[in-house]
Amino acid sequence: MHKSVFLFAGFFLAIINSNGQGNQLEKKLDKLIAGYIVPSQPGCEVLVARHGQIVYKKAFGSANLELNVPLSTGMVFNLASITKQFTAVAILQLMEQGKISLNDSLQKFVPDFPSKGHTITIEHLLTHTSGIKDYLQLNFSGQNMERWDFTPKQVIDSFKNYPLNFIPGARFSYSNSGYYLLGYIIEKISGKRYQNYIIDNLLKPLGMAHTCFDSNGNIIPGRVNGYYKDGADYKNPDFWSPTIEYAAGGLISNVDDLLKWHNGLYSYQLLKKETLQKAFTPFRLSDGKATDYGYGWFAKTNNGIQSIEHEGGLPGFRTNEIYYPGEDVFIAILCNFGTAPIEDLSAGISAVALGKSLQSDVKVDPAILDKYVGVYKLSIDTNRTVTIQRTNDGLIAHFSPTQTKSLLFESETGFQFKNMLGVSGEFVVEEGKVTKFYIYQNGRFEWTRSK
Repeated sequence: MHKSVFLFAGFFLAIINSNGQGNQLEKKLDKLIAGYIVPSQPGCEVLVARHGQIVYKKAFGSANLELNVPLSTGMVFNLASITKQFTAVAILQLMEQGKISLNDSLQKFVPDFPSKGHTITIEHLLTHTSGIKDYLQLNFSGQNMERWDFTPKQVIDSFKNYPLNFIPGARFSYSNSGYYLLGYIIEKISGKRYQNYIIDNLLKPLGMAHTCFDSNGNIIPGRVNGYYKDGADYKNPDFWSPTIEYAAGGLISNVDDLLKWHNGLYSYQLLKKETLQKAFTPFRLSDGKATDYGYGWFAKTNNGIQSIEHEGGLPGFRTNEIYYPGEDVFIAILCNFGTAPIEDLSAGISAVALGKSLQSDVKVDPAILDKYVGVYKLSIDTNRTVTIQRTNDGLIAHFSPTQTKSLLFESETGFQFKNMLGVSGEFVVEEGKVTKFYIYQNGRFEWTRSK
């Protein structure tokens, strides 16, 4: 991005602050975030930028409950799956250099990975359409194996012989295995450890001095503790070896460095413009249907507003990074507790920063709402149920005793769950009776009425 653009942005923001709009933004965000974060409990670090310049940056809550250390801006968090976009950019760099093609088969770089009768391409790994089972969802025989240290090849060997979930390219199914494999492929092509490639080719060129990989025994300045909630109490999560996370989720960073990453990408310091745009383009399945994932990023549209984003989650941490290209607004939220309401924070902060909601809320006749009340079972797993109940002004879905979501209607039958962006639903009425509803989230999931 040209220097003149940054100067203009700085001048523009100075005008905003001079007439009080900047202060209004700060007050609204302070109030919003304080509604979710208690100072004496784990919290979050939040950054909002417009036109590449920071307009809001604050930290809330505690970085260390044992020592009563408050969170402050600049502290670093486990990024979890936000790491995937760094892995994707590394692969795309190698593609631009002619060292790999997205149409190359996985077996070209990992010859002993069984093809299972199908071609699994690099693009399938990038887009979560490979059909390879997610290694983090498998039941392994060893006790507490997430605490063990492994080489990348050992982890790959642990999941390579499982059957595919589907024919590559036919479906989207989020799988950490694909990105683990991509990290190993980066090593095979570059001759460097995956971590060293990312540091030398992505982090150092952008001056991301506060971003690093976790490693057993290393002292990482400013690192916050992660926590989870057990009833009313916060506890330390179980230890995970950094070798488990690797290219699927191993980076540690702060919100300032994430803004450097964002600005570096959009000034095309790491990739050509056309390559980056391809990474932000939803992948199309073999039947022509579009997913909402490109290469390392989700690409969504909510209430007519386009976003490019990725969440992350590890024991003790939840994260989100969002960019609204039409409004040129960038948001980073890093939380140090695994039960952080990241969806509510993301939707709320976005609405304040954009000045408009990402979800519509059409008023539906109460008599129609009453017809939707009932218990519904997931057709592919009838042990999973959701109960739809009436509230004073609408409907609420009970997924479990501790998980509920309000329904926001877009029409008489179409709805979204509040603050669950990118997820839509539709009630189905047959012969005057409500028989089921569909949830659309990288596919269509049917919930049939049982009561």
